[in-house]
Amino acid sequence: MTERANDLPALSIRRPFLVAVLNLLIIVAGISALMGVEVRELPDVDRPIVTVRADYPGGSPETIDAEITTAVERAVARVNGVVSVRSSSEENNFRIRAEFSPSANLIDAANDVREAVSRVERELPEGVEDIFVIKADADAGAIVKLAVSSGSLSIDKLTRMVEDQIVPELTSIDGVADVRLFGQRERTLRVVLDPMRLAAHRLSVSDVARVMRNARYDVPAGSFESNEQEVLVRANASVTDPKKIEDLILRGPVRLGDVAEVFFAPADAENYVRLNERTILSLGIVRQPKSNTVSIAKDVDRVIARLNQQFPQVSVEKFYDGSIFIKGSIKEVLFSLLLTVSIVVSVIGLFIGQLRAAFIPAVAIPISLIGAVAAIWLLGFSVNLITLLALVLASGIVVDDAIVVLENIQRLRAQGIAPKAAAVIGTRQVFFAVVATTVTLISVFVPISFLPTTAGKLFQEFGFVLAVTVSLSSFVALTMVPIFASKLPDPRRKSTAAAKSNVAREALDRLGREFHAAYGKVLNKVLAAPLVVLGICCIVISGAAVTFTSLGEELVPQEDRGNIVIRLTGPDGTGIDFIDRQVEHVERILRPYVADGTAERLFTVSGRYDPNRGWVEVPLRDWSERTLSEGEIADKLNPELQRIAGARVYLRRSNSLNLRNADGGLEFALTGANYDRIFEATKKFALLIEREIPQLRNLRIEFRATQPELSLSINRRRATDLGVSIEDLASTVQVLA
Repeated sequence: MTERANDLPALSIRRPFLVAVLNLLIIVAGISALMGVEVRELPDVDRPIVTVRADYPGGSPETIDAEITTAVERAVARVNGVVSVRSSSEENNFRIRAEFSPSANLIDAANDVREAVSRVERELPEGVEDIFVIKADADAGAIVKLAVSSGSLSIDKLTRMVEDQIVPELTSIDGVADVRLFGQRERTLRVVLDPMRLAAHRLSVSDVARVMRNARYDVPAGSFESNEQEVLVRANASVTDPKKIEDLILRGPVRLGDVAEVFFAPADAENYVRLNERTILSLGIVRQPKSNTVSIAKDVDRVIARLNQQFPQVSVEKFYDGSIFIKGSIKEVLFSLLLTVSIVVSVIGLFIGQLRAAFIPAVAIPISLIGAVAAIWLLGFSVNLITLLALVLASGIVVDDAIVVLENIQRLRAQGIAPKAAAVIGTRQVFFAVVATTVTLISVFVPISFLPTTAGKLFQEFGFVLAVTVSLSSFVALTMVPIFASKLPDPRRKSTAAAKSNVAREALDRLGREFHAAYGKVLNKVLAAPLVVLGICCIVISGAAVTFTSLGEELVPQEDRGNIVIRLTGPDGTGIDFIDRQVEHVERILRPYVADGTAERLFTVSGRYDPNRGWVEVPLRDWSERTLSEGEIADKLNPELQRIAGARVYLRRSNSLNLRNADGGLEFALTGANYDRIFEATKKFALLIEREIPQLRNLRIEFRATQPELSLSINRRRATDLGVSIEDLASTVQVLA
């Protein structure tokens, strides 16, 4: 086996074209894979999440939780593979978020949830509407946001066009899980009753409602069949004209028009949506887990162009695109990769001293890196920041084996051995050194891929890609390098002119000799005092250990993603008009940033999912067009936002993984059977924490209420700013609990 392995260098010299073709096949496979490999910002760390949501008009949170949410939640919890289920019961609607194990198939999980919901659907109250099962997180952010407006269509007609024409086009895009629509107002029939007239005719609202329910009646009544044809018979008593509805008889000669006014009008606004203070309808496109953000954004652009051409009376524009940051990040990493390769080649040429010899190790770089793309595609990975980081790191490692082989061959040739013989013998001498180095690197990088939790999934592709790239580099070093090295000129032959003109080489040699002498002196002193060196090493290790304990911990760092989100929550029971006034206050604070060109636009939603919730989004201009970073803007805004009275305001900055609490904060939950008692207990618990840690009196503690638990979360970064350790806080919570 050993002799067969050592025959590889000899085979390369005897059959150079065979070896060249094998390496070309690696390149061809990599280029082919590059055409079909998935491109995304980070590796797929999305956990399969399925969301169930439905509307129950007029239902209070308590009623919805008791009669609907509990039944659906129990059914979903029985689905195989469910890790956790969280529900939220709000006024008029509920949402359930089911998280599955990482190994679960998202499509199968969604189908199982649909079956579970259908089994309990008949047990739900009759008024439950629009039960949706969506293959995405209920709180997942939209990757692309669109604004729809029209100068000629009324809001109800525009709403119908969006729902019937535009939304289906967007949902048909591969990878789209949901399209969230805000600002819609459908066409409704309004019957405005006059209480005085009702009382005069001794009628009640229930009498009017009973007549209205029976007014629209359209049913099949069988068919009429003859020898040659069959005619369907339909009993049509539909009343759709307001004047005809006013003619409906309530009692005796009293018509509906005598006690009420009937007309068509847009429905009452459930939310107000504005873009730069202009009323619009907004569409938020939510992607499925494991889908390609960049690909979805490209498809959305094509759909927008087609819709604007198909419907000239409607304007569809994109005001937020999450793929821009991804493409910019990948572009920067690719530039770093090219820069790294250039530096590596330059350094090799500088120290080897021959331009032709410098390009021999450089051959290992493109073959290994391009071949790694084929491995990425075969393993089901994607081209992302992590795999590109692995390639950047590998670009300096893959040349090591080639340099070792080349230097040994050049050494033998300097001793007078023939070129081909030196190539075979020199490669054989370092063969197992190269293999041992490769195996060592693989044994270092592969375990990274098996780290637990989200961090392990994040670096899974990193370890495998590095291992594959290093393996390919060793193959190139043992096959292609001997071929090229055997073609180099004899290092002993140097013309007089070349020797005289090689001033740079002589200067480099002189510098090398000086470094060699200095290193020898330092090495002698180190060997003469081993205990001193050992003591210095212990001090450095101890200092590193102490420093490590004081460093902060977070899964992903803060980034300038060019987008700031501000959330507002008003007191329970407040209406949409109240929260809209708070949103307008935030707009006034942000308006100067739009005026000076720091921000592109302001996007606001008043009544987002709930009448007392507001949402303000500030897409910033390109990084090259502004002087303030996202973090600096956030630091300026926070003090002003905290002074807004009547609403809790929270400025949120996103991260690459779109994770909540990604900076390593503390989150815990109080559970029980009675929500009111849980809420009171949580408030007392928060006061106890603030009493134990006084710094937290100035730190807003976030409460997130979900039936049947109330969770309390504290952000690490804000706690650290006040000198509070999350670890100490966790210990305090455990003691108090």
